[in-house]
Amino acid sequence: MKALVYGGPGQKSWTDVPDPLIIHPTDAIVRIDTTTICGTDLHILKGDVPAVQEGRVLGHEGVGTVTEVGSSVTGLNTGDRVIISCIKSCGHCGNCKKGLYSHCAGEEGQSGTGWIFGHLIDGTQADYVRVPYADNSLYKLPQGVTDDQAVMLSDILPTAFEIGVQAGHVKPGDVVAVVGAGPIGLAAIATSNLYGAATIIAIDPNEGRLARAREFGATEVVNPDDPGWISDVMSHTDGAGVDVAIEAVGIPDTFDMALRLVRPGGNVANIGVHGRSVELRLQDLWIRNLNISMGLVNTNTTPMLLQLVAQHKIPAEKFATHHFPLAQIIDAYDTFSRAAETHALKVILNRESHH
Repeated sequence: MKALVYGGPGQKSWTDVPDPLIIHPTDAIVRIDTTTICGTDLHILKGDVPAVQEGRVLGHEGVGTVTEVGSSVTGLNTGDRVIISCIKSCGHCGNCKKGLYSHCAGEEGQSGTGWIFGHLIDGTQADYVRVPYADNSLYKLPQGVTDDQAVMLSDILPTAFEIGVQAGHVKPGDVVAVVGAGPIGLAAIATSNLYGAATIIAIDPNEGRLARAREFGATEVVNPDDPGWISDVMSHTDGAGVDVAIEAVGIPDTFDMALRLVRPGGNVANIGVHGRSVELRLQDLWIRNLNISMGLVNTNTTPMLLQLVAQHKIPAEKFATHHFPLAQIIDAYDTFSRAAETHALKVILNRESHH
């Protein structure tokens, strides 16, 4: 089969690799019908994720069709359309029983690490993928949910909702600021509405992304390149700051912005994947009674979010801005990596004959 293979920092190729085989009785093989590219994949290609070895098939998001199941798999049949979760779940370790799938202790990939696809085992940017713990790590698709919608449930929607909205304790009537209006920030905006946020302020220097933020439910938009941007944000609060500041970029500046905007007693929810250390001025912050949260998605909200997407309560299809055949994945990476120019949110890759 063909797959996108990591060749070390800056190196990737669409090339022939062996077809995946069932190794454990709990595995399934899934034919990839639709996949996409994540900002994390760009981090890997920069060399920021040293655990990814040369020769690894990349990708951790996908929708496909089950082609083979291991002898212990009970909940799935060949021919089922499924969402591939970006996080494994063995279903029976202590962490899985608590819903902390991000730290599943199953041996696959590495015990204690939930994110294994395109990281510690071969991923979804390929014709086929082996899915460990298939009964717990695949979600059957109901009729009426398209592949474009469903692939957003592999990672970006549960990540934004769990690590941004839930961890940030968004509640009815809140003022929420979302720093960064890329795919994850937009997903946080869309899912903040689920918990009744009254005001959702999108903050991004790219005017095109601010326009998109309004489509996803932002009530206000602020460009941090404007000199009075902090006053602009504060004008939508009672003057003390926002109830919840969600960081959706992953650089020190944007984390600092979130801390500057939050009110005493408020929550800062960091979703961004940081590549370097940030300064945390505890001598100034301790007295403000802040909660700061961070984390890797558990994907334990995926079934709930899938129901909401199926009922058109979340506009999942709006994330899909560009479409390519899977064989043109190198071009798709180029388009996604130049998102400021191409206005890409999620680039969707489809199997050639698949519509």
